[in-house]
Amino acid sequence: MYPTVAEVLALPVLRHGRPHVVAGSRGLGARVRWVHVAEVTGIAHLLRGGELVLTTGIALPDDAKQLAAYMGELADAGIAGLVVELVRHWSDELPSALVGAAEERGIPLVTLSRETRYVTVTESVNGLIVDAQVAELRAAEQVHKVFTDLTVSGAEPAEVLREVARVTGQPVVLETLSHEVLAYDAAGTDPGDLLDGWPARSRATEIGERTGYHVEAGWLLTIVGARGHDWARLVVVCAEPPPHRHVVVAERAASALAVHRLVAKDGDSLERNAHRALLSELLAAPVPSAELVARSSALDVPLAGRLLVGVAIRPRLTGSAAPALSIQPLTRELAEAAALAARRARVRTLVSTGDDGGVRMLISLSPQAKPDAVLDRLATEIHQARGSAVIAAGTVVAGPAGAGRTLAEAAQVAAAALHGPDRPVHRLDDVRLRGLLHLLAGDERLTAFAARELGPLLARDSASGSRLVAALRHYCEHGGNKSAAAAAAHTSRTAYYQQLARIEQVLGVPLEEPESLLSLYVALLAHDITRPGHPTG
Repeated sequence: MYPTVAEVLALPVLRHGRPHVVAGSRGLGARVRWVHVAEVTGIAHLLRGGELVLTTGIALPDDAKQLAAYMGELADAGIAGLVVELVRHWSDELPSALVGAAEERGIPLVTLSRETRYVTVTESVNGLIVDAQVAELRAAEQVHKVFTDLTVSGAEPAEVLREVARVTGQPVVLETLSHEVLAYDAAGTDPGDLLDGWPARSRATEIGERTGYHVEAGWLLTIVGARGHDWARLVVVCAEPPPHRHVVVAERAASALAVHRLVAKDGDSLERNAHRALLSELLAAPVPSAELVARSSALDVPLAGRLLVGVAIRPRLTGSAAPALSIQPLTRELAEAAALAARRARVRTLVSTGDDGGVRMLISLSPQAKPDAVLDRLATEIHQARGSAVIAAGTVVAGPAGAGRTLAEAAQVAAAALHGPDRPVHRLDDVRLRGLLHLLAGDERLTAFAARELGPLLARDSASGSRLVAALRHYCEHGGNKSAAAAAAHTSRTAYYQQLARIEQVLGVPLEEPESLLSLYVALLAHDITRPGHPTG
């Protein structure tokens, strides 16, 4: 880090000259990139900015306009400060024109009342600068090593951001090009303050290059992407222009994130992972914290003052349950289809894969919206894109306090509806008895009841290859109407009646009794729910 003007003035060689700041004190924090001794006025075009200019003033004019112009040219060149020795030209004080121009431009103007060896000043200050540059290079080398190791090891984005925050000491945010927060590390600050109003603040913060510092926002930004495809921005929040090594940190972190996306292309996207983490926490939190609400808003899905609807989507799988590894790609595709449908409908939605092999969503609507119409529109698009799937909705709730409840209800309805009739959208009112049995699915007494009622019939089908359970299912689903059940089973009535007689013989109960019919139908539903991977007969 380059020394400031104030730090340079504190050096013994300059303290010997009795320095006095006569103007531009607000600029004492400016960094000194180099020290330049110059006695002539026309030197501005030779400067690059950041120089501390030393002069005896011997060749400077006394004319007020010329002095003001001289100071203006130095300020335009970006000097850090001007030091004038009051020995050879001016002995008591500097001309007011020079002082006034320096104060107006905020350039520190310093006088030395004793003769000072400028060569010693340049040696001392430039030595400090060289040492700072060497330290900067060493720090940059260490940064390269750290982020190369992170890249090679396939570090997750959270780990990369944690390292950025550690090295810079500043909060860091990874956002999409649509200004939705994918991940962040608050570096010990309040996450709520960091994320408050993020999308709006981010939209107002643009740079015309891949890496740059936005002075008004106090953000160091760099674009994240690879192979010509940019997909995110990395933002380091820093109130002052960052040192070069922090720029290197941001750029190397962006490279590590881009490589991670390429390597992890078969997994969930960063956006889905961000939504998944937030939905999981909303499900687990009885009352969402202010941080959770802020994180959701930073993903451009506000919760406060909105109508919220939980949605669960489960693919319909035929036959026995597929291995988990084969379900994962299907579930990811289903999640992306749901997210695309929400974008097309201009609905703000959190979407992620779930632990149950399905997709979960939290839809955020304005208080004036019609939730049923929105759900029907989304369901139509999802069914058209992905075919057979169960789409279930929880109760519409107002505000973040009910988010977990509507998400949990949607999951319960989806699980209960998997073995029920097809509907565009399943709701609590639709699952009825199935919903109740699903809530009791973990109760051993329900499993024992199903086994007691259906055990002999299941054993008979298993031993002889008969399809008596399927015949019973048709009979129950048609309310004991034998003709309708036979037609649904695609069996002649004579053959079907024989199957029913055999079922009565095996189970030892009369099927025409209402209580028997009810008990066996409940047992079939319980059997489906407690053994979801079992064929349905």
